[in-house]
Amino acid sequence: MSPNYYDPLTHKNCQASGYAPSYWASTIDLPLPCSAPKTNAHYDVAIIGGGFSGLLTAYYLARHFNISCCVLEANQVGFGASARNAGFVLKGSGRLSYPQMAKKWGMDVCKGIYDEFSEAVTRVESLITDHNIDCQPQAKGYLKIAHNHKAMQALKAQASFLKQLGTHDTQFLTTSELEQNYMYNHQAFGAMRMADGFGVNPLKLLLGYREIALKAGVTLYENALVSKVDSTPHQHTLFVNDISISANNVVYAGNAYNNKQSHSLINNRYLPILSSILVTRPLTEEELSQTGIKTHQVTMDTRTLKYYYRLLPDKRILFGGRGAVFAKHQDSPVYLNNLKNGLAESFPTLKNIDHDYYWNGFIAAALDDMPHICLQDNVGYILGYCGAGVSFSAQAAFRMAQMLAKQTVPDLPLYQTPLPYLPFAKFRRFGQLAYYQYAQVKDKIG
Repeated sequence: MSPNYYDPLTHKNCQASGYAPSYWASTIDLPLPCSAPKTNAHYDVAIIGGGFSGLLTAYYLARHFNISCCVLEANQVGFGASARNAGFVLKGSGRLSYPQMAKKWGMDVCKGIYDEFSEAVTRVESLITDHNIDCQPQAKGYLKIAHNHKAMQALKAQASFLKQLGTHDTQFLTTSELEQNYMYNHQAFGAMRMADGFGVNPLKLLLGYREIALKAGVTLYENALVSKVDSTPHQHTLFVNDISISANNVVYAGNAYNNKQSHSLINNRYLPILSSILVTRPLTEEELSQTGIKTHQVTMDTRTLKYYYRLLPDKRILFGGRGAVFAKHQDSPVYLNNLKNGLAESFPTLKNIDHDYYWNGFIAAALDDMPHICLQDNVGYILGYCGAGVSFSAQAAFRMAQMLAKQTVPDLPLYQTPLPYLPFAKFRRFGQLAYYQYAQVKDKIG
């Protein structure tokens, strides 16, 4: 296996794979890793995966419920999606819109899900504030840019629908309002703005979570690949090298970085999707003025294959979108060029700007386009953020900790519905390829 190439659908594990050459990694040094387990041990809960979900589940178990737990990370904290993403803290809803949720489950469930995603943003903000996590939070606000006239009408309808839910933090912006107050995007037909999203440095946020988990008494094992799990109805034995860790409960928190043999509850039940991100060199004041960008607020467009971007604190532009379908093609120049073309279409003055950083990472999508946080008997999993994991991981972790502590969680599909099985799972990449080709045509013709 190439040191920078990992595919959860083809490789047995991600240990010893390369870390992403991200902009975030240039801003801070990773701490010395915690050691792998050296002696056999027992915990009430063993958590596989040391990203946002795993660390925060452990933190809440130890801090709020006094439950003994350990986190087992195959590499070092910072390897996976939690440090590869764009750092968008926003109340994403998977790939389902709120009107679609209301049609599927009714207004009460839709409002409950909206409240969960809103509370997730508030929870992240509270963790940052309460623990003085220096992760460079930026100005609040999430802009969703309509890329054509049809999308603009849909955003207007969604803003109106959210007001029916009783929300007061959503507004629709005309093209002139967007240009006057936020940015001059040449692809924009208007925008919807939600008031409570914000951007962070996700690696610094992750290391902040690592610190508070350790202070809460969590045992963190790094470079600790779980090679095998033997289970009985009442206990699990996890094997790391020649050491065994026993636990009453096990939680799979690797999201898209779970491997193809993790557990029958999640195997063949999600699609790992590559996202690619570039970060430009710092813009001059003149260049910044020419773009018309007046905000550091997080921004995403309405394409099926979305672009997402923001102005970073040091005046660089972060710009991301979908990457390769097959992981072995992730470093092909075509995907970097796609991002550069997307950036130039939105901000023509940046057509030839150099980039200093470019990297890839997996997100996970479920068949029903929703995250699932489930505990069945003594096996739990958190999976399917669809790109909204920076924020919702905090809420998902808290709810998982509640489940493990035998507390009641909201009666919502997020927590009560297991992951659906992907039909023809062996061919999911080819289905994804066909969908991407359809989406590209759809995005162009509206």
